[in-house]
Amino acid sequence: MLNIILFGAPGSGKGTQSDFIVKKYGLQHLSTGDVLRSEIKSGSELGKEIDSIISKGNLVPDHKMIHIIAHYLDTLPNDCKGVIFDGYPRTVEQAEALTLLLERRNMEAVMIDLAVDEDEVIKRLLNRGKTSGRADDNFETIKKRIKIYHEVTKPVCGYYLKRHNYFLINGNYSMEDTFAQVDTILSLINKN
Repeated sequence: MLNIILFGAPGSGKGTQSDFIVKKYGLQHLSTGDVLRSEIKSGSELGKEIDSIISKGNLVPDHKMIHIIAHYLDTLPNDCKGVIFDGYPRTVEQAEALTLLLERRNMEAVMIDLAVDEDEVIKRLLNRGKTSGRADDNFETIKKRIKIYHEVTKPVCGYYLKRHNYFLINGNYSMEDTFAQVDTILSLINKN
């Protein structure tokens, strides 16, 4: 099973690259952001709690996220070729919890880190905010999300680097050129 952690700053292209990967490799796409936004849209108590957290640019607590991930893994179809984890893990603690969760299911994951310059990330997110209707795509929240990414999330790369499950991609290129880099890595991994 080919399990990929698609990693990068907000606006680095994780969702776009996930779409390309799903189309070519037939993997299941788990966007924790989409799952959380769906919960918010439902109007549930959990959704209201999540909304109050992420609308301020903060991260959802680890224990809530690992519960969501475990449920997702336990409901995968039998013929699943693998999973793309998009937006998770965001902390070293979440990475450790995900490793344990996968090991219990005789699975592992590799990280593909989409490195994009901060100015490009801000430009992409502001442009997305014009059409997405997402409350977190405004300049003030974007700056806070990027700060949290550098302080809390970026160290996750070191965790996977130490495990020899880490690949770095230059995500400053076009969507197609970035995918060509991703595809090269996935082709090599998939052969092993």
